[in-house]
Amino acid sequence: MTGSGEPDHETRVRAAAPPTGQFSARALRPYVITRGRARASRNTVGVETLLIAPDPTRELPVTATREERALVRMCARLLSLAEAAAHLDLPVSLVSVLASDLIDAGYLSARSGTARPAAPDSSLLQEVLHGLRGIR
Repeated sequence: MTGSGEPDHETRVRAAAPPTGQFSARALRPYVITRGRARASRNTVGVETLLIAPDPTRELPVTATREERALVRMCARLLSLAEAAAHLDLPVSLVSVLASDLIDAGYLSARSGTARPAAPDSSLLQEVLHGLRGIR
C-alpha cells in the first residue's frame, strides 16, 4: 500500500494474476486463438457486419475454442462484429478471423449492416452542375 491508501503496483499485479496453477485466458496471445492467422481465409467481415447463428443449438466440434463457443452463443440474437468483440473483450481483427471461420463452417451467418443508397441519376447531377455553373 502507498501512503495515499492506494495499493502499490506489486499488490495490483498479484491481485490481477490468477491463483497459482490456474490458467488465465489473458495469457493467450491472439495468434494462438486464431491458430497463427492474422487474416480471415475467405470471408472478410467488416466491423459493421451483423452476425447471427442460424441454429444456435447446433453443436460445435470439440476442437472449437472457448471464444468460438462464446461467439456462437452471443449470436443467437443479431449482433455486430464490433459488439461481439467488445463483449468478448478481444480485438476486432481477432474476432473477425473467428467469425469468418464460423461463417465458412456454417455456424454463423453474416448480414450486411445497411443497404447502400442508390447512386443519383446522372441527368440530375448534370442539372445541378449546370445550375452551379450559372451562379458565377
